[in-house]
Amino acid sequence: MRTVSGQSAAPAPAASRPDSFPRDREAELEALVRELQADRDRRELALRTALAERDRARAALYESARRQNEFLATLAHELRNPLAPIRSAVQVMRLAEGDHATATAARAMIERQLKHLVRLIEDLMDVSRLTQGRLELRKERVDVANVIQLAVEANRPLLASKQHHLRIELAPEALFVEADPTRLTQVFANLLNNSAKFSDPHADICVRLVREGPWAAITVSDSGFGIRPEMLSRVFDLFTQEERPQAAPHDGLGVGLALVKHIVELHGGSVRACSEGPGMGSSFTVRLALLEAGESDARLISRSGNSGEGATRMRILVADDNFDAAQSLALMLSMEGHEVRTASNGLEALQLAQDFHPQVALLDIGMPKLDGYETARQLRQRPEGKSLLLFALTGWGQEDDKERARQAGFDRHLVKPLEPEMLNELLAPEE
Repeated sequence: MRTVSGQSAAPAPAASRPDSFPRDREAELEALVRELQADRDRRELALRTALAERDRARAALYESARRQNEFLATLAHELRNPLAPIRSAVQVMRLAEGDHATATAARAMIERQLKHLVRLIEDLMDVSRLTQGRLELRKERVDVANVIQLAVEANRPLLASKQHHLRIELAPEALFVEADPTRLTQVFANLLNNSAKFSDPHADICVRLVREGPWAAITVSDSGFGIRPEMLSRVFDLFTQEERPQAAPHDGLGVGLALVKHIVELHGGSVRACSEGPGMGSSFTVRLALLEAGESDARLISRSGNSGEGATRMRILVADDNFDAAQSLALMLSMEGHEVRTASNGLEALQLAQDFHPQVALLDIGMPKLDGYETARQLRQRPEGKSLLLFALTGWGQEDDKERARQAGFDRHLVKPLEPEMLNELLAPEE
């Protein structure tokens, strides 16, 4: 051994060897690595899942935006459609100059198109109520056959215009359900309207009512354009419309079947669409729980309108800042034999009421200077206002609007456009 300065060299330290590392520590590190890898895999899976969910949400948002854009375009189209014949009919009446037959035909045309406009607006309002969960039902014991007949009458002009062959098959016995007759009529009217629109002229349409155990089953079937298999699960979605042949008219907002499904389910029933495909026709079956005899008093639907015959002459105040709306309503009431005064705002209505002493006041809500709510409150505070019949006239028909009208002192909340038959019934003397 070499020495330096007479000293012996210290022995070199032993080199580290892998087998000298504690085995328990090595196991701990391996377990930690496996845990970190598993955590990494979990995070990668969560990331992939989140990205897939984002893509699905993005696709759903895109589809929703596309459908809403289509709906707005369809709405504009559907609102313009009836306006064209209304404008033409007005011009025809202007040029008729005493030609009673021509003027009568033009008026009938305006009435038909006006009903179409009203139906579109009512559908829009129902969509709002549907999406907010505020669609109300007023249930009573109803004969399903009566409701079907009302739905057929509502669609009679469309069925006649396309010369459809309608067949109605009713159960041998009366079938009663607990339902809102107005909403149930809307269900079958929408289904019939759907069949009539999507069927060629002279096509066969059938409405069949049968008893299936504890259920009333109502099927509306046609030999029309049919439904593609992939659309059967979507026809009840809002703003969804099945593609149709190029020659078929574009009619409706794509909300009718969505309303059908929602109303039927509110009644505790179900609705199902069936079709063998394009060109093979379609059928819709509604099932509703039956009421057995004696479960409640029979309150059948009555749609006989009061024509105003024998109505008592009344003093009526009409207040609306829309000049044409006020004048046309006043003219109609005058022709029914009533004495009418009009005002264009709330302050003017209060001033007129002081001298005119109306028995009935129809007040628009959105008037300048003083709105309908405050006008009603001030009229109620007057001595003669205690017995005054107050009707709110408005384009807003939500439950909050009705409640606000009640709090302001109105007896009834009437949504524009006002049905003349309804007004006659409200003004008719109590028997």
